[in-house]
Amino acid sequence: MTARTRLSQAAVEERRQAVLGYVADHGETRIDDLARHFDVSLMTMHRDLDDLAGRHLLRKERGKAVAFPALTMETATRFRENSALAAKNALCAAVTARIRPGSTVLMDDSTTLFPLVPALARLDQLHVVTNSVGLAQRLGSAAGVNVTLLGGHYRGDFNSCTGPTVTRSLSQLRADLALMSATAVLEGRLFHPLSDYVEVKLAMLASADQALLLADHSKFGKTATYAYGTVADYHTVVTDSGTPSAEVAAMRDLGVPVETVDVATTEPDESSP
Repeated sequence: MTARTRLSQAAVEERRQAVLGYVADHGETRIDDLARHFDVSLMTMHRDLDDLAGRHLLRKERGKAVAFPALTMETATRFRENSALAAKNALCAAVTARIRPGSTVLMDDSTTLFPLVPALARLDQLHVVTNSVGLAQRLGSAAGVNVTLLGGHYRGDFNSCTGPTVTRSLSQLRADLALMSATAVLEGRLFHPLSDYVEVKLAMLASADQALLLADHSKFGKTATYAYGTVADYHTVVTDSGTPSAEVAAMRDLGVPVETVDVATTEPDESSP
């Protein structure tokens, strides 16, 4: 019997993210069923589930894996950070040339923006204003970047701040550019499951001369509890080639330019500040 080729860590993580998605879709799944579905040994599946449970991405119970509630999975940073990484890298690579040294840039708490950090760290006299603790931490060591972290009500699951203190601070700022993403987009309409994050996004839009929306294909064809306008509030939408053509057409019908990026041909920037 031929031994299986040892997978790279990236391939293992890709499988674990697929396991997480499968469990999320089914609510709970028997561990032996997961092993058969993903064609791995029961021992390997236990290792995968132990890793995911250790990162608080699912619960491992006796003989089964159990998903967290849907709202938590839609919004908590620990679920979003490792999803659609290739697409996020591609979107960020497509907008780096639009960010100018000496400018003031607003960035929301979207993990879509995390791959921008290496490019931002190379710019001089850049002022980044964000409600994301994660982004502030990643940019904190960049010599040429001045970071303002918008303080308010800290939400640990999302590692970011919301509330009237954040929106009031934004109302007193004027930025050259806002970089943002969205949780759900349907026919050009924008949705988010939490109202206080909607308020932050609207305040950022009001405080910026221009705004770009970066949203990968997984965000489209969905809704959430709170609607907050359309993509027409942005100067450009940047998405990837996996986004359904009907969704792209609906956005263009609203008069907003839509740029699509081919994920397969875009190399992520692996350098770090």
